[in-house]
Amino acid sequence: MASIARRPDGRWRARYRDLAGKEQCRHFVRKADAQLWLDSVTTSVHTGAYVDPKRMRLTFGEWSGQWLATKVDLKPTTRRGYEGMLRVHILPEWGPVRLGDITHQGIAAWVARLNGSHLGASSVRQAHRVVSLILALAVRDGRLARNPAVGVPLPRTVRGEQVFLTHDQVDQFAEAAGRDRLAILFLAYTGVRYGEMAALRVRNLNLLRRRALIAEAVVDVNGHAVFGTPKNHQRRQVPLPRFLADELAVHVAGKTPGDFVFAAEKGGVLHLRNFRRTSFDPAVRATVLGRVSRILGVRWSKVGS
Repeated sequence: MASIARRPDGRWRARYRDLAGKEQCRHFVRKADAQLWLDSVTTSVHTGAYVDPKRMRLTFGEWSGQWLATKVDLKPTTRRGYEGMLRVHILPEWGPVRLGDITHQGIAAWVARLNGSHLGASSVRQAHRVVSLILALAVRDGRLARNPAVGVPLPRTVRGEQVFLTHDQVDQFAEAAGRDRLAILFLAYTGVRYGEMAALRVRNLNLLRRRALIAEAVVDVNGHAVFGTPKNHQRRQVPLPRFLADELAVHVAGKTPGDFVFAAEKGGVLHLRNFRRTSFDPAVRATVLGRVSRILGVRWSKVGS
């Protein structure tokens, strides 16, 4: 039951009972404003869009922590990316703001500011996506009636120019990589990601059928190798060219089934940072890739990721 009554101080008190039977109220200077608020609440109750105001008082920072705790299916690199995005770009803006005070216009203005800063379009879109995911959970949990991040205009990403190497250029690049020559050839001719190559075990090679089973991937998280499933958690087999299968047969001779196919000098996992520093980056500078980088401004940071 809803009602409006004038208080001794002259203000108007609008009150109603929520779905749990608890009385909720607000005070207004004008009776018309009290009636307007009461009408909106009544409409939301009847349409199923009603949200208890107390459930909207949680701050975005508090709710983001609860959201991240529910993401049990994230890969370590994805979780680290979310944590960094929250810490650097999201929580400084939205951390102390109550969920109920976040508006569509507010998020749109924030996205526009990010886009005008040093951030690239893809990073701005990623920051917005994280905010939208957090608010979507608030909607499902009954803390918001709708997601204010939906429909916010986002900057367009411009795809960089792609560079395709000839077989001769791949050979030159692999030779320049020194001890990691075969790893470069494996990446080039199978298309697997670096973490999948670094986690490949001898037992996952079927050199008679010229196949490699991609069943595992490794990532570097704060200096520690963390093993998990491949991208999208899908195991798959990739074909090997005959010349590559023949070279791999020689390369793994004498290794045990559990050994890494491509290992560091002391036999451990081949960390991406060391691989780039000692093999990949020097090979880029020493070959045609270095000239391509200077002419086109191409960055090779995502090669093998």
